[in-house]
Amino acid sequence: MNDRSRSQCQGMALGFFAGYVDTLGFLALFGLFTAHVTGNFILIGAALADPSRSSVLLKFLAFPAFIAGVALARLLVVAAERRGVAALRPALAMELLFLLGFMGCGLAASPVGGEVGPLAMAAGLLGAAAMGAHSATSRLLLGHLAPTSMMTGNVTQVVIDLVDLLRGADDPGVKERLVKFVWPLAAFAIGCVAAAFGFHWFGFAALALPVLILLALLAAEKPSQVGASLRQPAA
Repeated sequence: MNDRSRSQCQGMALGFFAGYVDTLGFLALFGLFTAHVTGNFILIGAALADPSRSSVLLKFLAFPAFIAGVALARLLVVAAERRGVAALRPALAMELLFLLGFMGCGLAASPVGGEVGPLAMAAGLLGAAAMGAHSATSRLLLGHLAPTSMMTGNVTQVVIDLVDLLRGADDPGVKERLVKFVWPLAAFAIGCVAAAFGFHWFGFAALALPVLILLALLAAEKPSQVGASLRQPAA
């Protein structure tokens, strides 16, 4: 597999992963967005105005949990770079540990009732930490890919490129950029739909699918290949 195909597969897998985990957290935990800080700010405002809507505390604590995931990923990358080793595999492994904690606490808390118990709270915070680590890993180590968890910018870029393509703009990179952004966007949308059905059928056990995706990415990241995965700043 050449580098372009490998990057496309990574982008699609991570986009699907992000859409899936975020949707499952939203459905399972009172509308919690594990990856979208902006969405949680909106939900905090709504819950403060009408506390009967959902758990205010879970929304508040999800923000520092997300920040903790970002900070831990950053510290891990710095430590790996100081040792002169590639950081992508340990970063993915840390994300996997958070995700397993999310699934384990969610399964232990099931069925989640109308109130947020300690195990459900732990599940939500571990899910937010996992997606914080995901976002930081994407920005620090996979800057050559389109963003895989925040889709607003991707939609904006796809529309701009489509308009330029249709108007015949003299930009030789427009088609390549369109492909780069459109596939993670499509994979994210498919992940959202898959998570909705998965949670309906299997509950928190449906998180086994994103666990398998991370395991596959870890297995594909061979030691001979990871040298190219050292920090690549985002454009």
